[in-house]
Amino acid sequence: MRIKPPLTPTLIVIVGLLTISPVLMLAVGSFSEGFGTFGNFTVDKYVEAYTDPELIAVLWNTLIFTLGSAAVATLLALFLSYTNTRTNIPFKFFFGIISIVPMMIPHILFAVSWVLLLNPSNGILNRVMMDLFGLDRAPFNIYSLPGMILVEGLLDLPIAYLIIAPAMSAFDVSLEESSKVCGASPLRTLTRVTLPVLRPAILASVILVIVRCLASFAVPSVIGMPGRIYVLATHIYRIISTGFAADYGKAAAVGMSALAASILLIYLYRYLTSESGKYVTISGRGFKPALIDLKNSKVPLLGVVGLLSFVLIVLPVLVLFYTSMLPYVMVPTAKAFSQMGWKNWTDVLRDPISVLALRNSLTLGLVGATLGVILSIFVSYVIVKVRTTASGILESLSFLSFSFPGIVIGVGFMWFFVRTPLYATVWALLIGYIATYLPYGIRPLSSAFVQIHSHLEESSRVCGANSFTTLRRIVIPLLVPGILAGWILMATMFVRELTLSVVLSRPGSEVLAVQILRFAEDGLWGRLSALGIIMIFLSSFLVIAASVLGRKLAKRDSLED
Repeated sequence: MRIKPPLTPTLIVIVGLLTISPVLMLAVGSFSEGFGTFGNFTVDKYVEAYTDPELIAVLWNTLIFTLGSAAVATLLALFLSYTNTRTNIPFKFFFGIISIVPMMIPHILFAVSWVLLLNPSNGILNRVMMDLFGLDRAPFNIYSLPGMILVEGLLDLPIAYLIIAPAMSAFDVSLEESSKVCGASPLRTLTRVTLPVLRPAILASVILVIVRCLASFAVPSVIGMPGRIYVLATHIYRIISTGFAADYGKAAAVGMSALAASILLIYLYRYLTSESGKYVTISGRGFKPALIDLKNSKVPLLGVVGLLSFVLIVLPVLVLFYTSMLPYVMVPTAKAFSQMGWKNWTDVLRDPISVLALRNSLTLGLVGATLGVILSIFVSYVIVKVRTTASGILESLSFLSFSFPGIVIGVGFMWFFVRTPLYATVWALLIGYIATYLPYGIRPLSSAFVQIHSHLEESSRVCGANSFTTLRRIVIPLLVPGILAGWILMATMFVRELTLSVVLSRPGSEVLAVQILRFAEDGLWGRLSALGIIMIFLSSFLVIAASVLGRKLAKRDSLED
């Protein structure tokens, strides 16, 4: 497939409009008095935003929340990576899959499930503990900074695991053996050999989790706001959602600092990963990873990993389904089971706003992921196959949105769309979704293009095939795995998206995550749980359907060959 030179500048313009425009509009909006007086520049919004007496507490909470969540996620990832890659623990493949499956569970539903378990008034686990031990008050309070850190750390565990596990599996165990032969204790070996070699992966994990925590809105809104604990994301949300009129200028001024911090952290992350060559421990002399025999520790560690897997996957879905069947939250007893029914489900399916949100999310998932993958195919091709300065610029633009906090860039898109017919429509959400999650489509497709040698395309053209035929018969069939991976990632992200939607969605353009947040704010836990299970079913259906279609296409191509 021969890409004509004009296509690269065209892609730069398209991707630049998607990624740079909302940032520029965010900056312009931060110096504007408001939507109605756009163009009247002032610094009053910055003065108002950064002299707000609440900002110091918000920044302090944000610092503790991001660092604490990064520590929890990274420590758990180190533990799981070590047990899954360096030991002979049973079912390691199964546990490795479980470590990344939480990425498929919408964050808002995960946060809600922990609220249902540990809220101090009627949390299921709290009530069980109080009944068992005769306590006068709930032993746990999820509406706290430690509660936020625990839940966010569990949610960001897959990100940390995907960074640390490959480095752990490639670690040359002979370095540790040499340390022990020289008389070093296991603890000294860990601190002086293992951790220093893994330092780039550990630091990269911490920084990337901090970036995701800055962008997190589900946990701070569902857990933090009821406890009056505000971080930057919820502080911005309060500015645009409370009072008589939303102050988007002040929100943009606060958002500029969050955006600058995220971009700086992403730059630091890329610097650390680029320096990883200094820590190479495997060379051409041969390498065979050695497994550590757990001996008597095998069963206890298996129990710990199994419990963590249960907490990460089974428990959230189980709690949501149980709550969806009850008229109100109650401890599992014979009385509770006798009151189970489908009323919450029927109420949700008869609710016109919930049905509209379901239809909008399904449309955005199907149409948005398809358009996003089509754009990702062309962008990935230019990035991988066209080695020019322009392709490098395109690559930088494509991955720039990964560093944008969702609610911040949502404010930028609000300024971008406010004077267009797209304002307050589903199409504004569609464009915002594609712009924000474009890297999720480009990454797997870029990996797929790397594996396609240019000789295949050249051979096709030598045999008389034109560019379209080469694309249809040679390139696309080889790209099917990458296309499916990108489509599934984007579709699931679109269905569960909250942070951007909470800013851009308006009456008539509600989506599932926003409707679930509304139910949480109103305390309608039964309806919330029913709609959440429907969201999980919808995401699972999209994944399964795409996988089945991919297998059929691959089988058809193999028969044609």
